[in-house]
Amino acid sequence: MATEPSIEHRAEQPCLAVRATVTAQTIGTVADRLPGVLSWLAARGIEPAGAPFLRYEIIGAQGQLQLAAGVPVAQAVAGDGDIVAGVLPAGRYARVTHAGHPEGLPAAAAALLDWAAGQGFRPDVAHTDQGERWGCRLEVYRTDPREQPDPYRWETDLLIRLAG
Repeated sequence: MATEPSIEHRAEQPCLAVRATVTAQTIGTVADRLPGVLSWLAARGIEPAGAPFLRYEIIGAQGQLQLAAGVPVAQAVAGDGDIVAGVLPAGRYARVTHAGHPEGLPAAAAALLDWAAGQGFRPDVAHTDQGERWGCRLEVYRTDPREQPDPYRWETDLLIRLAG
């Protein structure tokens, strides 16, 4: 189940994240590092400026994914060690909220891309030797699993930056 897709304009947003190259089967290994990012922020007295996200940077032809798992922050902060500073870029995004188990996210993202194409929009993606390099493709986790342990009741915003 998902909300109706929409188009929204987003401002640039600084963020802190960890990056990793994984496969579809091992995405959880980078998502599992989100508590470390949150602990890093808490140790420095920095509050996240939004929900944790998983950003797909490159979807490789050989099944490898380059991902960043992080949180937005109110202002730019220098990273340290494997926690790196970044920016979620400004622009026009296609957006939908997926309600349900995370295993439904790939189908929801495909449906969002189809919807955007039907509206005359193309995603901000470039085809490279490494695979598809996304301008910004996000899964924003609105539900905290510690507060709602039933994954069939989780809500995740899917956002895909559009070209142009």
